[in-house]
Parts: sequence; structure tokens; C-alpha cells
Amino acid sequence: MPKLPVVKTRELIRVLEKLGFYHFHQVGSHAQFKNVAGVKVTVAIHGGRELGKKTVKGILDDITVSVEEFIELLRK
Repeated sequence: MPKLPVVKTRELIRVLEKLGFYHFHQVGSHAQFKNVAGVKVTVAIHGGRELGKKTVKGILDDITVSVEEFIELLRK
């Protein structure tokens, strides 16, 4: 299994959008995204800071995307 890369919030949001997620709600610095199947995920938006690896892994688990798929989508 490849290592999970360190990513910024913008990069994660781009991957979510590629997967069909769209921004539907935000309170403060926490934006919620969902797809047509109704899967929801919350992303903390804190400027240009990087997200923690455990946070990214948790989001990937919530949307059922493997680390390999995530890395592939980051490269596109």
C-alpha cells in the first residue's frame, strides 16, 4: 500500500469534485460536500494549511475511496 500524501484542502476538494461531490453547506470553516447517492463528507477549510494524514484517511474511508485511487485522482 502506498503512503498517503500530505495534501492541502484545495487538492482534496478537487478530488472530491472529480468523484461527483458538490459543496452544499458550510458553517464557519467546515464545508459539507455530498454526491447524488447522498454520501456526505465534511472538510475543514483552514486557508492554505495542509490536512493531517489521519483526517484525509478518515475522509477517504467515509467516501469509500482507497489510497491508490486517491493518489491516481490527485495526479490527473
